[in-house]
Amino acid sequence: MLPITLIRENKEFVAERLKIKNFQAEDILDKILELDSKKRDIQTKSDALLAEMNKISKEIGSLMKEGKKEEAEAAKASTYSIKDEIKELSEQMAPIDSELKNQLVQLPNLPHSSVPRGFGAEDNEIVRQGGEIPKLCEGALPHWELIKKYDIIDFDLGTKLTGAGFPVYKGKGAKLGRALTNFFLDEGEKAGYLEVMPPIIVNEDSGFGTGQLPDKEGQMYHIELDNFYLIPTAEVPVTNIYRDVILNEEDLPIKNMAYTPCFRREAGSWGAHVRGLNRLHQFDKVEIVRISRPDNSYESLDEMVAHVEGLIQKLELPYRVVRLCGGDMSFTSALTYDFEVWSAAQSRWLEVSSTSNFESFQANRLKCRFREKAGKQVRLAHTLNGSALALPRIVAAILENNQTPNGIRVPKVLVPFTGFNIID
Repeated sequence: MLPITLIRENKEFVAERLKIKNFQAEDILDKILELDSKKRDIQTKSDALLAEMNKISKEIGSLMKEGKKEEAEAAKASTYSIKDEIKELSEQMAPIDSELKNQLVQLPNLPHSSVPRGFGAEDNEIVRQGGEIPKLCEGALPHWELIKKYDIIDFDLGTKLTGAGFPVYKGKGAKLGRALTNFFLDEGEKAGYLEVMPPIIVNEDSGFGTGQLPDKEGQMYHIELDNFYLIPTAEVPVTNIYRDVILNEEDLPIKNMAYTPCFRREAGSWGAHVRGLNRLHQFDKVEIVRISRPDNSYESLDEMVAHVEGLIQKLELPYRVVRLCGGDMSFTSALTYDFEVWSAAQSRWLEVSSTSNFESFQANRLKCRFREKAGKQVRLAHTLNGSALALPRIVAAILENNQTPNGIRVPKVLVPFTGFNIID
């Protein structure tokens, strides 16, 4: 959520930056400033009345000491009238404050100055590319056929148990998934991330804190009886650990990671680009989360990008790093880098990670702050997160890129975790 002071002092700047995200904010900004003016006017009147009441209360004490009981009682009676006025102003304030918050949460985060203009994926910038695109053997298959050939993932069984988009991993497929998870967690630990095991169901406050609510409620599975939500990513519970918390500057940056299943209702379109593991309603992912000081959060982002890139390189997958344009960014992000790996049998790039800096946007919702060592000032922290990594499309790329006439070669780095070097 953008700070009201930023809008009050830099309305034109905010409007221009949001245009990078193709968001026309002028009408909302005018409404916000109108409500803010009304709120501040009421607050000024309320503060003046409160000051007057405090002054009278002190006078009452002096009058009582001087034995002027009748004058003290008259002064006391006047405070009742002031209390009624303050209560009336408070009642006027409540709906204005509520509507102000409703308007503020409609505004996306401001994009970083490096974010390019654009409307969709075709306008994203390729930052760099690595790895070698493999030449497949004759008769190479897409992963949705490979998983049937080697009987390692069963979509039909998942449909029977739950519905479309809920696959069942089995045999070497299950071991491959577990191996990837353990590899990602071990690498995260080496990089200084503390592992946590959070709940995979969160309350509404947690969804609001990281910006999934009210923006993405249609994409999340909702448990109506309890008003809980299945998490779309571990970002939600892990970042919310620091909701309503004042951290010490010397404790920053905080580096957490978590492995969780993730759940997304996203309705998905039809066609080969969403077949098999390309888009699921449930999938496993390791998420990395940082809480940083504002002055070095972009250094933190660079470190996170390097970490994700290192994972993909160790998996021997061709990849590219992409800076998202304004039109392809999330509601909450200030700057996002996507990682895409090459799917050889599909001849297309698959997104496997988004790594983002949210600056103070989430922290303002979360009230996640830190106390500076010098001066003891309390400031909003910056939050960041990234997929490190999501399993399904990584599995798809490994299966397709490493297929041989004798089976599917397992990347060397995973062999200690799988116990085998080929799926046959």
